[in-house]
Amino acid sequence: MGALYEIFLSPFVEFGFMSRALFGAIFLAVATGPLGVFLILRRMSLVADSMSHAILPGVAAGFLVAGVSLTAMLVGGMVTGLLVALLAGVVSRLTSLKEDASFAALYLISLGLGVVLLSLKGSNMDLLHVLFGSVLGLDDKALLFIMVVSSLTILLLSLIYRPLIIECLDPGFLRSEGGGGSLVHMLFLMLLVVNLVAGFQVLGTLMVVGMMMLPAAAARFCGRTVGRQLVLAAAIGALSAYVGLVVSYHYGVPASSAIILVAGLFYILSLMFGRQGGVIRSRIRFLN
Repeated sequence: MGALYEIFLSPFVEFGFMSRALFGAIFLAVATGPLGVFLILRRMSLVADSMSHAILPGVAAGFLVAGVSLTAMLVGGMVTGLLVALLAGVVSRLTSLKEDASFAALYLISLGLGVVLLSLKGSNMDLLHVLFGSVLGLDDKALLFIMVVSSLTILLLSLIYRPLIIECLDPGFLRSEGGGGSLVHMLFLMLLVVNLVAGFQVLGTLMVVGMMMLPAAAARFCGRTVGRQLVLAAAIGALSAYVGLVVSYHYGVPASSAIILVAGLFYILSLMFGRQGGVIRSRIRFLN
């Protein structure tokens, strides 16, 4: 029992930075996992990656103005993220270009602009901090912000759950019934942006998408209904955060990368052995 305690509990009991990292990553996973399920359902998986890059100019602008100020970088990231989401929607509605192509074009511009802004004032360490996060460096203020964002995300998702499901499956029907499809879509994009901004402090703008999409993709092979997939995505994300931090502590590997690699391992296992379309289970069923 002593050995198990030293391996699985001691890091979080003895070190405050480890417990803050665990709580921050779990709260992030609980919110981003369900968002990832809806992104897969809406066939918008790559939009999350686009949006994670889109917030970079705002984060960089906040860094230039106020230095390492969480508030400034969060506000800047939210502004640029929402602006890119709005512009992508406008372009897709006024032209023949699809929304995913609009996101791709705008995120590439945003990524280049963000790197240029960071290079104006900052070192390579500043750039690495923004791109890959510092989950072990979470302070109480950042942790509180992540907890608030996660709680509000779950609350809003529960309020728009039914119209969001309909909008994913049959947006034309929702519009014909006066269900406010555009409003639901914009609320969903807003939740996506806010969670990406909250997550950059934990996993960075590049890694946070992994916490959003890998548990959701894994849940797709394990849960039959959307409700089960939402719960499984949050649980897989939280478990990935815990196991990743344990691995990071004992083997000295970067915490953010360890968390994403563990989530990737869960995805591969579900892909192979999942009950809903897993490769091996489908093969066995085919042979029988």
